[in-house]
Amino acid sequence: MAAYPELSNAPDFDTSAIRWDVEANVERLWHADPTVWYDDRVVPELADRLGWLHLHETMRPRLDELTALGRAAKDEAVVDVVVCGMGGSSLAPETFSEVFGSQPGYPTVEILDSTHPDAVRSITEKIDAESSWFVISSKSGTTLETLSFMRHFWEMTGGNGSRFIAVTDPGTPLVDLGEERGFRQVVLAPPDVGGRYSALTPFGLVPAALMGIDLNKLLDSAAELADTSGRRAADDPLVGLGLAWGAQGRRGTDKLTLRTSPGLSAFPAWMEQLVAESLGKDGLGIVPVANEPDLEVYGQDRMFVGYRLGDEELDMPVGYPGTVLTLSSPYDLAGEMLRAEVATAVAGEVMGIHPFNQPDVELAKELAREFMERGPEEVATEKVTLGTQEASEQLIRILDRLKPGDYLAVQAYLAPSPEIDGVVAEFRRIVGEKYGVATTFGYGPRFLHSTGQLHKGGRNNGVFLQLVDFPSDDLPVPETDTTFGQIIGAQAAGDLEALQKRDRRVLALGVDAGDLTPLIGVTK
Repeated sequence: MAAYPELSNAPDFDTSAIRWDVEANVERLWHADPTVWYDDRVVPELADRLGWLHLHETMRPRLDELTALGRAAKDEAVVDVVVCGMGGSSLAPETFSEVFGSQPGYPTVEILDSTHPDAVRSITEKIDAESSWFVISSKSGTTLETLSFMRHFWEMTGGNGSRFIAVTDPGTPLVDLGEERGFRQVVLAPPDVGGRYSALTPFGLVPAALMGIDLNKLLDSAAELADTSGRRAADDPLVGLGLAWGAQGRRGTDKLTLRTSPGLSAFPAWMEQLVAESLGKDGLGIVPVANEPDLEVYGQDRMFVGYRLGDEELDMPVGYPGTVLTLSSPYDLAGEMLRAEVATAVAGEVMGIHPFNQPDVELAKELAREFMERGPEEVATEKVTLGTQEASEQLIRILDRLKPGDYLAVQAYLAPSPEIDGVVAEFRRIVGEKYGVATTFGYGPRFLHSTGQLHKGGRNNGVFLQLVDFPSDDLPVPETDTTFGQIIGAQAAGDLEALQKRDRRVLALGVDAGDLTPLIGVTK
């Protein structure tokens, strides 16, 4: 019997499972054989991106080093740690922080992954530089947002390198920068692991150690789940999930809707990047739907995966392909991360998608750089302001272009806030009920490092609503001639142009003082 019978009803499931058995793909997967995906071993970002499969083993010798950082933070009475990073460098730390929280005596971990000046200012005002550490995380060592955050806090601390930790790959410019500025420590991550698969590398484990999480116990859950793999493909608790996702995606059931009990509410944001960036390319893909409000009815393009912590309540719709996975404790999170990674990689093979590259991410970055070079006047283009009659008419027109099988992506280049979260949640509920489509939501530029690949490279079944403000109280980036407001403005403009170049249905609206309430009035 298939490991996930309620997900395994797609026509291609049995065919794919049999093929995986005949080709001994489960065994080859665990041997990190790149020919599971492509016969050509020199396909870029394949053979050198499979280190994630055995992190529960390869990271063990380094846990004492990482745990010592956490003990030092506790011994030195560090109150706050700010993790500065984007995508895989921020989403795993955020998940660990929300699910575990900090252990007694350990610092609180804050995540900064927004270049909006109000967001940078909010974190700055929340912490005391004299009792804070800063984790500067970038796989490439060149991430614009991350280095801008570093410069901001470097000035704030008066250039006190003992309060900075870098996490990066070997040989990057961030290694040199950390050494030049006397960072407390430069922690090297394994270069054969891509960013979205890096939760159990130092990108996730350094922040986890600073929270006081038991790293050995965390990796144990991944090791235990890995030990259950290796059986017939359809029955395999890791591979079988990926076969099901891939088969569902091939038949058009491509909206992977993630549901959680309250204690795991941060987990879908991490999964969203993993699935979207791995499987949204070449005009194909699976659309992860995270933190969506409950709807009365869902489209036939839906499949569901639910995550329950212990005996917490979890509501799952009936009558749709789906499954529920239960974690006995927060420490099982590492196992579920590994399961999701394997499932995503397997689904990529089934759908004929390279799950380890991100060919369309660079376009928006290049266009943003061009806007930065042109200057702030080019970025501050006129936009119709939400709340005006013209904006309402444009919004109705773009929403009326939604059809069955589509999804609406709300992209907010705004400072994150509970108020915005609440209004967007209600807007998503109304749109979902009225138009019968899935909806997603992301803050910019954060989502560019998460779902941005899917938006530009996946199926052309998305409608995109970009919401942008132009902060009057800007914040300069030290050591540069730019500001955080100019950066986020250029990122929004670059992403808009990238979507237009890919012939996506997109509407950009200006927002006055972060007020999104007119969205509700237009759609009711």
